[in-house]
Amino acid sequence: MKYIRFFNELKLSDVPMVGGKNASLGEMYQQLSEQNIKVPNGFATTADGYWYFLEYNNLKDEIASMLQSLDMADVKALARCGASIRDMLAHADMPPDLEKEMGLTPNKIL
Repeated sequence: MKYIRFFNELKLSDVPMVGGKNASLGEMYQQLSEQNIKVPNGFATTADGYWYFLEYNNLKDEIASMLQSLDMADVKALARCGASIRDMLAHADMPPDLEKEMGLTPNKIL
């Protein structure tokens, strides 16, 4: 799989690939499983999958532009910018190959 990694495959050394929270979830999953505590195996989207999603929807430059012009001292502007970016991501299309890898129904983001 190119764009996802299951928790049972992740270690803390995978932070650059899936981020700190997901790598920690992988470690926790593995440690609990070793203690015979049943935990559903989830998955993390890789950084490559995230960038692919942005590029597929032509969002990379738009988000970069929004962040570049943002006044970090203006808390209200920061909140508006964050809300706008979240809205763009929520309404973006999932690339079909990423969707298939994640096991999703077409164009339905969880």
